Amino acid sequence: MGVNLYNRERYVDPTAYEAIGNVERESKKQRKPIVFICSPFAGDIAGNIKRARSYGRFAVSEGVVPIIPHLMYPQFLVEDNPKERQLGIEMGLILLSKCKKIWVFGDVISAGMKLEINKAKKYSMPIQYFTTDCKRIGG
Repeated sequence: MGVNLYNRERYVDPTAYEAIGNVERESKKQRKPIVFICSPFAGDIAGNIKRARSYGRFAVSEGVVPIIPHLMYPQFLVEDNPKERQLGIEMGLILLSKCKKIWVFGDVISAGMKLEINKAKKYSMPIQYFTTDCKRIGG
């Protein structure tokens, strides 16, 4: 939007200038980074869904916006159908490209997670590893 000290009639308008500037500064402060949540899905699906939900809740508590494709796409794509599974993976990678960071949870790295981590590395995206109980590993 940009803040201009002058109004449309080209008169100095310091009150509007200050008010709009305050709104824009506050808006910038409110922007939260979007973080891709990378964790297992296949195998123990019920347990992995439960853990992924807790990772999303943890991410929100950390002040970020979590993206968790493996909680969303299985709602309407069939995991056992190879074409639909591949479609879900591809859409998840598109979402990954919109994120600022990737957070990897757990001590098991599945094949799907490897794809996501490698794509994040290709994007030079910061990668943070966590335990299953949301403790940071390393820096």
